[in-house]
Amino acid sequence: MFCPRCGSILMPKVEKGKKVVGCSCGYKEKEKVSIQLTERPKQERELVVVEKEDENLLPKTEAECHQCQNKEAYFWTVQTRAGDEPETKFLRCTKCKHTWRDYN
Repeated sequence: MFCPRCGSILMPKVEKGKKVVGCSCGYKEKEKVSIQLTERPKQERELVVVEKEDENLLPKTEAECHQCQNKEAYFWTVQTRAGDEPETKFLRCTKCKHTWRDYN
């Protein structure tokens, strides 16, 4: 609840043995107010595990493999350095499964 005069949050106070709700500006709620606090538990998200062998989920790009000269590779990025530096791009050949880094 908010104060109609100044917009601040009304806080419970005890004055002359009675519980009242009031504001720092001097406003007091005349009607009996009940305040109810409730807590809602967070909904847990389901985790999905991607197996390393399930490469067909990775995106493909044009990149030449240094071992078999294949022109197509899967790729993914990982933050291997400090947060203010760019991610490292990893590539894996679709033919021979050779893995390398791309620093470009």
